[in-house]
Amino acid sequence: MFRYAICNETWGDVPFADACRRAADAGYGGIEVAPFTLAREFGKTADRLTDAERAGLRRTAADAGLEIIGLHWLLVPPPDGLHLTTPDAQVRARTAAYLADLAHLCADLGGSILVLGSPKQRSVPEGLDAASARAHFVESIGPCLDACAARGGIRLCLEPLGPGETDFLNTLAEARTMIGAAGGRPECRTIFDVKAAVTEGSPLPDLIAGNADIVAHVHANDANRRGPGFGDVDFVPILGALARAAYGGWVSVEVFDYSPDPDTIARVSLETLRSAEARAAAPDQ
Repeated sequence: MFRYAICNETWGDVPFADACRRAADAGYGGIEVAPFTLAREFGKTADRLTDAERAGLRRTAADAGLEIIGLHWLLVPPPDGLHLTTPDAQVRARTAAYLADLAHLCADLGGSILVLGSPKQRSVPEGLDAASARAHFVESIGPCLDACAARGGIRLCLEPLGPGETDFLNTLAEARTMIGAAGGRPECRTIFDVKAAVTEGSPLPDLIAGNADIVAHVHANDANRRGPGFGDVDFVPILGALARAAYGGWVSVEVFDYSPDPDTIARVSLETLRSAEARAAAPDQ
């Protein structure tokens, strides 16, 4: 059986403890955390949380019966002004240091995944050539990869996103190239995000089969940016392909349209995924 998680910002401005309770009530085993929600709750950027605050968050999740599986939306403010491909070396240095701090936060919370999406903070600045942008990106993630290695078992997942969101790193093939440019380190992997993968135009099971060796995380969502079960994407072949690839990571629900309401999103998404998993495993599939 797959392990299912959901992103905490699904519940908006509610305290982390409330999001954990509601995720657990819906039947999830894990929660994926957006650092900007912690900044909002604690009144300081997530990298500045004390040891006691980090331990408290981990305990809160555990008390609800959840694992904190990792972090995503890594560079959404606060802090402001971070960017991965900018020609400004000082900005890149601040961005690199913040990412490295988030790797330590992830480990302190008991997580193992850092999902590097943040499309606005990686898009290629006007006038910069693609080769320079790629070199700047690799430089910016280096300290984070070092921190992941130092903490053991933490992986930075480069997230391909569709061309409607960013002009940098749009496909799994490009993610593979960037992983190679970063030295092929085991700490550097990618993520299969359903809504983004749809924009590639290839059958989703084929994309999974062709990239299973570098996929360390899955975001389950529909092409319409809603949750599984709220659109036209069929999750049976997706989960079947993941099963055939012996995928052992989390399948995490991440949505961007919060209608009709967070609790319904959480419940229907998980019901859809579990049903799809069962159907994918049926002998006639």
